[in-house]
Formats: sequence, C-alpha cells, structure tokens
Amino acid sequence: MKGIDSIKAASRSALSFFLAVIAISAAHGCSGSQADSGSDKAKYIFLFIGDGMGASHVAAAESYLSYKDGKIGGDQLTFTRFPVLGMATTYSANRHITCSSAAGTAIACGEKTNNGYLCVDPDGNRLESIAYKLHKEGYNIGIMSSVPVNHATPAAFYGHNISRDAYYEISMEIPQSGFEFFAGDGFIDFNGKDGKSEPISRYLKEKGATVCFSEKEFEENKDSARQMILCQPSSKGEDAEAYVVEEEKESDFSLSEMVSSCLEFIGEEEPFFIMCEGGDIDWAAHDNMTMSMISDIMNLNGAVDVAYEFYKKHPDQTLILVTADHETGGVALGGPEGSSKRGDFINWDVYEEDTPQEGRSFDRKHNKDLNMSANIGWTTNGHTGAPVPVYSIGKGAEKFSGRMDNTDISKKILCMEQEGQI
Repeated sequence: MKGIDSIKAASRSALSFFLAVIAISAAHGCSGSQADSGSDKAKYIFLFIGDGMGASHVAAAESYLSYKDGKIGGDQLTFTRFPVLGMATTYSANRHITCSSAAGTAIACGEKTNNGYLCVDPDGNRLESIAYKLHKEGYNIGIMSSVPVNHATPAAFYGHNISRDAYYEISMEIPQSGFEFFAGDGFIDFNGKDGKSEPISRYLKEKGATVCFSEKEFEENKDSARQMILCQPSSKGEDAEAYVVEEEKESDFSLSEMVSSCLEFIGEEEPFFIMCEGGDIDWAAHDNMTMSMISDIMNLNGAVDVAYEFYKKHPDQTLILVTADHETGGVALGGPEGSSKRGDFINWDVYEEDTPQEGRSFDRKHNKDLNMSANIGWTTNGHTGAPVPVYSIGKGAEKFSGRMDNTDISKKILCMEQEGQI
C-alpha cells in the first residue's frame, strides 16, 4: 500500500508541476508547444501589413495575375506561397469593427484599445510597442509605409496619443524613439500645424535626423546618418489622403525600394525588425477602386519579394509575416450584376481607354460601372469585421497557424523571443 501511495503522491506532484508550467506559459501568452525546438533567436523579423487587405482582396489580385497570363487560377503572390496560414480577428476594445489606429495598436502592442486611440490603452495609459521592446534588445528598427509616416498604422509602432489625428504631435516622437529608419509618403501636417509651428522636416533635422527626398540624397547621406527618414520625392503631406487613381510617379519609391534602402542602411550585422505597410490598399478599398487596390497589393508583394530573397540567404534566422489590420470594402469576386465576360476591364490599357481624359480620378458612377463590368462586388465604403489572413515563413512560422487575435501576433513574436526561438 505504501508503494501505491508513493506513486499517487508522485503523480500528484508531477501533475501540479505540469499545471504550474502551463499557468506560467499562459501568463506569457505562450502555449506549451512554443518552446519545443531550438534555442537561438532569429536575427531578422519582417512584418508586412496590408492595410484593409482581406482574403478576397488577395484573391482578386491573384485572379488578375492569372487573367494576364490568359488562364483561370494558378498564379500566386509570393506571400500566398508561404507554408503557414492563419486567420486573425480584428475587433477593437469598443467596437466590433476596428479602425486602423486601434488595429495597429493591437498588432504592435498586443493589447486592445478604443477606435481612434494610438498606442495607449482605453484609459489613455501609454503602451509599449514590439518595436520599442525589440529595440531595447539591440534590434535595429525600420518603419515604412506607402502612405504618410505619421498615419495610423506606422505611427502605432512609435507614437502615443488618444487621437490618431494628432499627426503633428505624433511626428514629434520620431527622434526620441531612436529607431534607425523611417520611410513613407512624407507627413500629414508636413508644413506645421495651423501655421503656428515649424515644418516637421525642420524639427526632425534639428533633433539629429537625416531627411532625404530622393535616392541621390539617400546615397549621399546613408553612411553618416544616425537616423534616416526617407520621404517620397512627390510627398503630398497633408494632401496625401486626396486619393486618386494614377500611375506611380517614376521618381517615387516603391515599397520594395524602401525595404531595400532600409536593409542597405541598417545592414545585417545586428538583428532587426522591419514593419512595412501597404497603406494605400485601404484607401483604394474605401473608394471601391478595384484596379488601384490590386496595384497596391502588387506593390506590397514586391516588398515581400525583397524580404523573401533575404530569407533565402538566412532561412534559419529570418521570420516573415504578412497580414492586415482589418478588411475594407467587403469585396467579393462576383457581383450580383457583374458579367464574367467583361474581365478585360481589369487591366490598365482598357482602364486608360475608358477613363475620362480630363482627370485620372474616377467618379463613383464610372467606378461602379468598372466594378460591374469586372464582376467585382463591394458591400461598403468602410471597414468590416471580417478576420484577416496571416501568412508566414521562416523561424517560428508554425506558431502563426490557425485562429488567433490580432493582439496575439506581437505576443507570439515576443514570447518566442523570450523562449529563444523567434
């Protein structure tokens, strides 16, 4: 009997220990399986965010690629070939349907906040983003977007405010962040706030940042700059949200060029975290502009290509994640009145032929006609509460499979980093 009692006691002790381990793991946002392999950290982390990019947006882009090749199906974007696929919920602390600042905060900080808030909790207390946490660990940080640098999603990684619209004040946090590289379509309130404050670029330069507006300026200053801020040559600043369908200006940087410039600037000797946003995917989707949305996804995919080429050189040290902050437009392949015979409308040549020549922008009637002809359906000009895909490859990618919340993304990265296996 004593032997049996000893076995029972040992079993109870083992069970208690096992439950304690689970509790500790849960407190850190980890499952027991997250510490099951490897002991080395990844040096390189790429996080790509397609603003407003739902699964159907991605499907539309791939359908267009296939159409260009004269076939149905088969063509994939680089990131949809990644081996691990998950889905993330996107609700905010106070709304079923999130805004970009609340969603950006959730991804960056691992905590929910109210719509309109940026990197602060619902009570207004400052949160610390994954970029700040990794920077403390010696990671170089790159933050870039196809839209202004002080817009909601990129700002969620460095700024703090109860109003996402406090663009000028948010920009003032760039120097104190200490992050090495920023790039984007300039800044909203670029020339100052209400005509009473100095231009943002002047303030940044006074605080030691190097602000460049061309590839030439970047090449001339990259070796001496402490903090690099790369702005589009055609930066529109506060006018940037006046979104129109237009060809990319030849002088402007693509997202792939931004990522390449960031890699050139920070190098690969030290570990890094790069966040790259395709922000104008959301802007196009708000206006239900199918062709622009597809073009903007291709721009993001080009940036992923750069990261993937880097990954192939360092497969055991690199993690690439591609996701979205929310879905915009409720897009569907197949509209109620669409014609599958008019697929040729989804192409730049026909777009040029059928767009009024007095302006590149589409009014709503012409845009609706294009969508109908292309057999693309939209349900709203706003955001939706649909979950968004999470694509991943590299070290620790398997941790991003299945259902998760957007707050889990940074928790998983940081948890794996604590366990030594990003």
